[in-house]
Amino acid sequence: MHASATFTPAIAPVTPTIAPVSIPLRELLPWAVFGTVLMLLAIYFVGVEEGAMAIFNTMYVHEFVHDGRHLLGFPCH
Repeated sequence: MHASATFTPAIAPVTPTIAPVSIPLRELLPWAVFGTVLMLLAIYFVGVEEGAMAIFNTMYVHEFVHDGRHLLGFPCH
């Protein structure tokens, strides 16, 4: 046996435990409100933006979201 070849027993590696991080509600609430506002704007532009309730008088928004409108089941014509 070669002098530099020594036997060392295998030691099982210690795996760290992962604990969930708690997020305080005051840090989460502004992001939840922001996400809700974005979602409501998206639903408005896809589902309602045309006709008498339109913010924009042209049909650009309607044509831009036309396929999404059909995909989500909103009637448009």
